[in-house]
Amino acid sequence: MSSKAIGEDTLPTSKPLAVLVEPSVSEAENVAREAISHHRTLLVVGKCSVDYAGRAKSKLEPGERIVIVKADGSLLVHRSIGYEPVNWMPGGNVIFHVQCREYTLDIRAIRQKPSESVRVSFESIQLISALSLVDVAEFSLYASEEDMQKAVLLKPELLEEGFKLISWEKKVEPGFIDVYGVDKDGRLVVVEIKRKTAGKDSALQLAKYIEAIKSKADREVRGILASPNIAKDVQRLLVTFGLEFKRLDPRKCAEILRRAENKKLAEYFDENPS
Repeated sequence: MSSKAIGEDTLPTSKPLAVLVEPSVSEAENVAREAISHHRTLLVVGKCSVDYAGRAKSKLEPGERIVIVKADGSLLVHRSIGYEPVNWMPGGNVIFHVQCREYTLDIRAIRQKPSESVRVSFESIQLISALSLVDVAEFSLYASEEDMQKAVLLKPELLEEGFKLISWEKKVEPGFIDVYGVDKDGRLVVVEIKRKTAGKDSALQLAKYIEAIKSKADREVRGILASPNIAKDVQRLLVTFGLEFKRLDPRKCAEILRRAENKKLAEYFDENPS
């Protein structure tokens, strides 16, 4: 079946955008070679199988999938559902081989350290595209209050060195304490987290939590209001109640969560390479 070009345009950088629907194997080979050699983003949709060799060996039987080769050499194989790739290879120092074999198109990615390879073999291709994408925008992460709480649970030193977690969402008579722990001197610490600038209501809420804990505790109790900023005159109110303010940056919390997710994802693929 002959291919049909559904789009051919020129990007601001004057690099061509190629999109072919139902191309022949040789046509797809040309597009794939051109995209990879010029560090463009390659998108291939079709029926393929995947062979992996490296930390283990695996084979993914034929199925209709989306394969992406990015400008940095990273390769991802996606099924039609789920956000995680079913197989992948990170970019950097990756060598690609594109080969047309009568009725199939092979795209093979090889990495030396660690030694591993992924071979994607297409027996039919529905769409192939070479994209010259430009993206230099700064990426900013912003966390919700729940995200900020999770970040503190993952990394208690965000509040202060030596802080150790006891519990979170601790039920007391006025409500639920976001984070409950102990400092390096053995004092109990009640933490109220706010995503935005904390006002007087936040300070009063924390004061109520402190009173509830003090009524049952046999040692000193500290109260910390953790937020990006505090409103005008709130510092005076904190001093009156004997409470403290700790600056907690939502973007830093989001970054910690992102690193934790990336680590979890990397560990998952270390254990499940196919």
